[in-house]
Amino acid sequence: MISRLCELIWADWIWFPEGHGWGDLTDHDGKVYPKPKDLWATIPIALCFLVIRQIFERKVAIPLAVLLGVSDKQRVQASPNPTLESHFCSTSKHPPQSSIESLSKQTGWSVRQVQRWFRRRRNQDRPSKLKKFREKPWFHDVKQVWEDFPKMPLVPSQYWYYMIELGFYVSLLFSVASDIKRKDFKEQIIHHVATILLISFSWLVNYIRAGTLIMLIHDAADYLMESAKMFNYAGWRKTCNFIFTLFAAVFIITRLVILPFWIIHTTMVYPLTLYRPFLGFYFFNGLMCVLQVLHIFWAALILRMVIKFLPGNDIVEDERSDKEETESEDEDNDHERREKSKNGHMQNGHTPLNNNHRKRH
Repeated sequence: MISRLCELIWADWIWFPEGHGWGDLTDHDGKVYPKPKDLWATIPIALCFLVIRQIFERKVAIPLAVLLGVSDKQRVQASPNPTLESHFCSTSKHPPQSSIESLSKQTGWSVRQVQRWFRRRRNQDRPSKLKKFREKPWFHDVKQVWEDFPKMPLVPSQYWYYMIELGFYVSLLFSVASDIKRKDFKEQIIHHVATILLISFSWLVNYIRAGTLIMLIHDAADYLMESAKMFNYAGWRKTCNFIFTLFAAVFIITRLVILPFWIIHTTMVYPLTLYRPFLGFYFFNGLMCVLQVLHIFWAALILRMVIKFLPGNDIVEDERSDKEETESEDEDNDHERREKSKNGHMQNGHTPLNNNHRKRH
């Protein structure tokens, strides 16, 4: 039963175009081809990335942050309160007014004190600036990616590029729990999973050339974004704005122009002139479309950020990050609520009486 299921899952017609199969990927005449067992190498590589990251954050990133002048504002800690802490952890970090009033009665604190406690407690969970700082021939003729497919031999540079890249994305999934939770957290998870599936699948069926181009396109802009964020936290306005503008240009060109009209066209349209569609073709290009939708989503966020800082030459702020709440915000909100309450009382009380007054002639 199990052997029959394995035969069905790994059937040639699922993974390869008609006339080709797993037998084409057998090493011969000194030519080496990708093998499924090679993917096990990404696990130790991912663990190495995690260890290197911890060492980098402690030994390199922190001293560099100090050198660049990255500093944090002093945060007021929320005083210990088991009742409020239980509600914060198990129910809601942003309780509605009714819950705040109920908690006020339970703790014997005023509504204002409960609101202030939740604001300070939320700020405690937000990462500091220091933590944010330390987190982060077929090349010319793309149609050649299908030449001799799937009998394309593997070169050592491709092997190591694949193993390191896949190990890196696997390490991101391992470390996602301790990373900063941004507004696009779910989109990031979808992106990482889709990328891991794409890299693994392209390795299994020897889409190595197309996979290499896709990874290069994705790597082209990432380092610029991380550099811009570092200078943002350091308060280097002009440097940050310049690098971020460069990042936005590279991101849009590579992921909204080159990737869809050059790479995806090569993987989705051109193969149909050579082979009949097969299940692996739909699977691979389906994942590519998922990534492209995410790229459009992130491009919209990037353009919003560019529009914000260009007119006033202000510093760039990551649209995906939550802003830290200040003491004045709570006071402003309280003042606004009192004004609304006062206006509501006037409207419900005196105004209707005035409407009943008849004008004397």
